Amino acid sequence: MFSRAIAAFLGGFTLLNLLGNLLAPGFDASLWWIDLHHLPKPLAYALLLLSAVALLAFGCRPVLSGRRKHATLVLISLLAAVTFSDAVRFYVLLSRHVIATDVPIPFSLLVYMALIAVAWRAARPSRSAPSRPRLTFAGTLAACLVGFPLAQMFFFGHTDYRRHADAIVVFGARAHADGSPSGVLADRVRTGCRLYLDGMADTLVFSGGPGDGAVDEPHCMRRMALAMGVPDSAIRLDPQGVNTDATVRNTTSLFREAHIHRVVAVSHSYHLPRIKMSYRRAGWEVYTVPAKENYRLPGRRYLLFRETVALWAYYLHPLKAPRSIS
Repeated sequence: MFSRAIAAFLGGFTLLNLLGNLLAPGFDASLWWIDLHHLPKPLAYALLLLSAVALLAFGCRPVLSGRRKHATLVLISLLAAVTFSDAVRFYVLLSRHVIATDVPIPFSLLVYMALIAVAWRAARPSRSAPSRPRLTFAGTLAACLVGFPLAQMFFFGHTDYRRHADAIVVFGARAHADGSPSGVLADRVRTGCRLYLDGMADTLVFSGGPGDGAVDEPHCMRRMALAMGVPDSAIRLDPQGVNTDATVRNTTSLFREAHIHRVVAVSHSYHLPRIKMSYRRAGWEVYTVPAKENYRLPGRRYLLFRETVALWAYYLHPLKAPRSIS
């Protein structure tokens, strides 16, 4: 029952990505769980479509005929091979110090294990699905809906993808009434400034909204950066970055005006998957770096819950009427 629910989730998510891409180009977020960028797009989409249908069908009707079983196992095996290759590539990059992480397990390895479990269940002799464990199926599906974004925050969010770039964008957080940065904001600014001082980029972009007092978040960030030795000439401010959407929209306009092409984005680990998705949908491929935490986040469980909801909301946003999501 668990493997069926996982198959149904992956199949449904993949099918939604493909159908959503027809309505809103750039909607497809299949890269969250499998990387097929090295394949020609028509071939990648065909593999995803066939796999989505096979996984959904297995999740809903696990009794497989001979041909259907063979086709399902072949498709799952192809997906498993790709995710295993993704995991190997992760460890190669890690060994070469191209990336860094304090969670040395790639999300693709978990997906590979999940696909193997699905394949093992599909390969077993077919039998009628018991009616009693429907609650288990629904519970596992609900766990996937929550666990999938949480896994993105934990595995992708904790991985440092820093590269030499044209600009570093630091996302804002609370600035106190006296103009001082909150612990969260200080960690983000400190990480961004260290990247700049290490020569990773020539421009620092501070984006945020109003503070608790007269000093807004970007100007508070600028003060801290100057105190750390960053020259004022290297700093650009976006005082209208009131949420993730606004920061992405404002900074991409700045990138075009300033002929900036390669970008590093800095925020806390839980925020980075949403940042990555938002920039990708805006047509920009950014490299993410998690803020080094010197300040323990209060209410971390609430933040993770809120970000889980926000990540799904941002994901689905192009399919509905525009509205502000903070």
